[in-house]
Amino acid sequence: MVVTRFAPSPTGYLHIGGLRTALFNWLWAKKNEGKFRLRIEDTDLSRNKQEAVDAILEAFNWTGLHWDDEVVFQSERFDKYKEYVNELLEKGMAYKCYLTKEELETIREARMKGEEPPIDIRKYRDFEGELDQPYVIRFKAPLSGTVGFEDGVKGKAQIDASQVDDFVIARSDGTPTYNFVVVIDDHEMGMTDIIRGDDHFTNTFKQVLVYKAFGWDVPKFYHVPMIHNEKGSKMSKRDGAVDVMEYKREGYLPEALLNFLVRLGWSHGDQEIFSIDEMIRLFDPKDINKAPSRYNKEKLDWLNQHYIKNSPNVRIVKLLKEDFGVDIEDHDKKEILIDELKDRVKTLKEMAEEIKKILSEPKEYNEKAVKKFLKDEVIANLREFLVFLNDKDPKTPVDWHDIMNEFLELKGIKPKFLMPPLRIAMVGDTKGIDLSAMLSILGKEEVKKRISSLLAKFEVF
Repeated sequence: MVVTRFAPSPTGYLHIGGLRTALFNWLWAKKNEGKFRLRIEDTDLSRNKQEAVDAILEAFNWTGLHWDDEVVFQSERFDKYKEYVNELLEKGMAYKCYLTKEELETIREARMKGEEPPIDIRKYRDFEGELDQPYVIRFKAPLSGTVGFEDGVKGKAQIDASQVDDFVIARSDGTPTYNFVVVIDDHEMGMTDIIRGDDHFTNTFKQVLVYKAFGWDVPKFYHVPMIHNEKGSKMSKRDGAVDVMEYKREGYLPEALLNFLVRLGWSHGDQEIFSIDEMIRLFDPKDINKAPSRYNKEKLDWLNQHYIKNSPNVRIVKLLKEDFGVDIEDHDKKEILIDELKDRVKTLKEMAEEIKKILSEPKEYNEKAVKKFLKDEVIANLREFLVFLNDKDPKTPVDWHDIMNEFLELKGIKPKFLMPPLRIAMVGDTKGIDLSAMLSILGKEEVKKRISSLLAKFEVF
């Protein structure tokens, strides 16, 4: 059975790079009817934040990437890690290192200069005594031969064993290090396939040595290139490297974000739009690109618009209320309103703002639009149209369309002498949804009220 995982550190919020990694692991597990597990790597007790843990779980629930079994917290497993450290010490595969901070600094400085350190990092490798001073536990890396593994993205990876230091597996305060605990956890959680960012690639050589020290099977690794910004460099908050939940707050649908992320580094021909079921059926980590992918906000907006257009109106109405405080559940023209905006907006946040603009009487009017369209004769047309509406009973967009055409014919004027001024009266500008639909949504009395407000503003009474 295929078992994958995602293992974030709760020192910050979940960003889209992490979500993409989680998605790849989730898809591979689902495709193989396996398990996708979640582990919180919180061994750094000084930097952990409960709000970060909560945000990570919230992001997974929002996107629907539900995990199997219980969430594993590394902070609850220190006793287990200590047992494995002691096992390596007893086998002679690890040792206590008493190098002082000053000695370690000397070694570091020499290496930075490209010089041979005057002190051997392995000074205590074969030391059999005990010293009354702080120590760390180091893993005994092989002194000869090679260390390697098969990477599902990059191919065969191999280095000389001499390139791997005797790395620390437990600090002087007893807390275990990442490259040690990740192996323990992945083994005990039954990992068969590990898909992760290629910033972990060099760590894998050390981890392979730990697997072999315990005689455990090494899982299949896939190291995924990072996501770059549109210029090909490291992403920043400005580029979209923000908390995943910020995308929800900006009005993106989770399926749009997942569709966007799956295409950052993976492809299936020229197909751009994938349902979750299609992603599960088609995804294979061996098809992950070797080169970094580039974030493209225009593509995300295009996908989000597609999913908004194809979402049931009842869902859109619900999300507008829950996420943006725009409640149109009881509005008798909500279907017309949503249908009109679906073709215009890229995000639900934008839709919410447009709805507020339509349903709220304008407090101000676009100066350029007023100067261009509200000439004296046009204002007179609005006043006459207001009277013209008295014996009319329009309900639908078609009704309003016919009434406006009837008035234009009666007056013998062109649409530009009525339509733009009406828009200005309704929303303060000449931009917006179809005018007939807008008037239908607002209703006759509200339309008359807004025309009167505009006329009053320009002192025609």
